[in-house]
Amino acid sequence: MAALILELKQGESLLLRGAVIRFKTRTRMELSTQERFLFGKQVMAGAEAVSPVQKLYYALQQAYIGPDGASQHALAEARALIAGQIPSAPPAIREALAALLVSIEDGPGLEALKYARQIIRLEALPAESEIQPVQRGGVKNS
Repeated sequence: MAALILELKQGESLLLRGAVIRFKTRTRMELSTQERFLFGKQVMAGAEAVSPVQKLYYALQQAYIGPDGASQHALAEARALIAGQIPSAPPAIREALAALLVSIEDGPGLEALKYARQIIRLEALPAESEIQPVQRGGVKNS
């Protein structure tokens, strides 16, 4: 496997196996083995997770990069959050949540985190906006 070079800015965090690594200076690092990690804007702190969809993203994040025991608990929490939001969500968000639920059937992955970030953006749109469901590769707005 070829090494992956990551460049992180001062103050950014890297989550690796449940450990939070915060960079005090701009850093280039090489990851030479395959491992699940998140960095930069992909990382959401627990205190930032205030809306239901943000809490969902945080649970998926913990399921993706957390230790094995905590990962299963976080994945169960994410499924419960999705199930609780689907009935009352607007149609476009409901469809996106259903797609997210399908994407985590085999466990959390980067695809699930991308869906969750897209749903966060949909949630932030004004209620009167005409929005279309989440598409692979991005959110479409009319």
